[in-house]
Formats: sequence, structure tokens, C-alpha cells
Amino acid sequence: MKLTIDRNASGFDALRSEWNELLQTSQTNTIFLSWEWQTTWWRHWGTDELYLLSWRDEETGRLVGLAPLFVDVTSAGERRLLLVGGIEVCDYLDVIVAPENAAPVYLSLVEWLDSPGAPAWDLFELVNVPLASPTLTELRARLAARWPTDARKEDVCPIIQLPADWESYLNLLDKHQRHEVRRKLRKIEQAPNVRWWFSASPADLDRDVEDFITLHQLSSADKDDFMTEPMKAFFRDLAQVMAAKGWLALALLEVNGQPAAALFSFRWQEQWLLYNSGYDPLNFKDLSTGVVLQARCIEYAIQAGFRVFDFLQGNEVYKYRLGGQDTEVWRLTVRQPAAV
Repeated sequence: MKLTIDRNASGFDALRSEWNELLQTSQTNTIFLSWEWQTTWWRHWGTDELYLLSWRDEETGRLVGLAPLFVDVTSAGERRLLLVGGIEVCDYLDVIVAPENAAPVYLSLVEWLDSPGAPAWDLFELVNVPLASPTLTELRARLAARWPTDARKEDVCPIIQLPADWESYLNLLDKHQRHEVRRKLRKIEQAPNVRWWFSASPADLDRDVEDFITLHQLSSADKDDFMTEPMKAFFRDLAQVMAAKGWLALALLEVNGQPAAALFSFRWQEQWLLYNSGYDPLNFKDLSTGVVLQARCIEYAIQAGFRVFDFLQGNEVYKYRLGGQDTEVWRLTVRQPAAV
């Protein structure tokens, strides 16, 4: 197995034709590790220290592993080595490797981290790793043999295993929540000129993204703080990239011609990923527009044959009211002894 390290972002372009093919066989096959997501993230949040590790089978030349890493400096001045995407906007991350190749890739990664060719680092952190990933067992064991290592739960990602039809979904909910969903759907039908749709026209996408951003900022003070100007630029770019691949599901709801709610979601194979949301809490508070649009999207996902509705990270109450069941993502942290 041969390891190559690219220090320049052009390395992404060189791997483009093979990246997503490898991802399809990977232990963590998620949109957040796709070539499109990773390169979009890097354009907005990348540093001047990229270490794009790729492994190939020496006999066939086939790509068998990827670990796109970069150095970030913490507020305490520690040099932290992270996977590309390693801030709050990527809900799942991992080394990209098929399970049958994980052992030699892990071994090579650990040897590189301990070699003169690696950058100086105080912390090596793999964040948002799904609990089922062998990274948290096999790689952790190899790392722990050389450095102080810790693994702990970072967050939950509630999901719904979608049934075959809408009524079966409603029957998954407890009696009170089933009644509430039906009541809210009936109530909004009495409001004037209600419609909801998915942004589909390239000509309308810019406008629809701006409506989402506005509604997101209106939703709460925390969301307003989150949606900085750099974050707005990221969402605008991300929408264009994901729409071009057919992966964006930007749902909007308006009442009497006014934007009332928006869901920024993705379609990824058999999964529907609810990434972010916004609603107008002042003008349409009594209509529960956020819950209504979520319910409509769940109904649509069922009809379209999706198997999983993933609310992604966070334990907000509404996710459980709509039937979410927790899955977990973990953080694996390695410290150089001198940094302890």
C-alpha cells in the first residue's frame, strides 16, 4: 500500500474521479465526506496547512483510503490536526476507507503521525465519528499504543426509520403527538393562500436561499449569531453545488405570499438529511409552520421511497416529537505527551 500526501488544494482535483467511488464502499458513506462537500468546505474554511493523505494498492494503483487533514490552531495556541470539515457544519466525518482495507490504512496513518513527515501537532482529533465506525475501536487501539487517547460521545443524531406509508409513520408516534401533527396540518389549511414546494429552478435558487437565510436568522438569537457573513457565503455556495448534483432539497412554505418556513435538507441515496431550518416566529406563530413543513417533508420522503429521515446533530425536542430515535457520534482525541 502506497501513501501520498498532497499539500495543495489541487490534490482534491486530482482525486475527483475516484473520490466518491471509494466513498460508496466506505465504512461511513455520508454526503459530508463527498468530494463536493469536502471541496466546498475547504474553499470557505480551509487553512494554509492541508495534508491530503491518500492510499493506493501498489499492485493495481486503485485508491483504497483517504484522510483529508488540516492543521487548526486553537484559542489556547495548540496545533490541532483535524479531518477536513472538522467544525460545526459537518455532522458526520471519518477516515474514508472500505472496511477490508481499514487495518493497513490505520497502521499507515499512525506511522505517518509519528514520522518527521507529519506536521507538528499537539492534538489529533477525529470529530463527529459515527459510533459504529471501526475508527473508534481499531484506529483508537493503534493510537492508544503510542499516545494518550480518549473517546467520548460528542452528540446525538436522531433518525426515523421510515415505514412504507404515511399512516404507518403516524402510528409510530405516541397518541398525543399523532393528534398534534394531524391537528397542525388541518389548521394551516384554513390559512389564506398556503403553499409549500421544493426549490427546483436554477433561476429561483438564489432567491430561495436568501429566504432560507432570512428565516433562519429570525428563528432565534442563537441562529442569528450562527449565520455570520462567512456562513451565509458557505450556504450560498453549498446550495449551488448540491443542487447541481441533485442532492439539495430546499423546502419552503409561504402563507399569503409571505415566506413562513424553510428547510435546508439533502437527499443522499436512501437517506433524507435535515441539515438546517428557519421560520418566522412572529407573523405565523399560531400556525406551527416549522412543524408543518417538517411533517410534509417526512411524508414526501416516505412517498419517494427514502428509508431514513435523519435530523442530524442535536437533541431538540421537536425531533423526538416527530419520531426521532437517537444515534450517536463520538470524538476521538489524541494528545502528544508534551501537551498533557
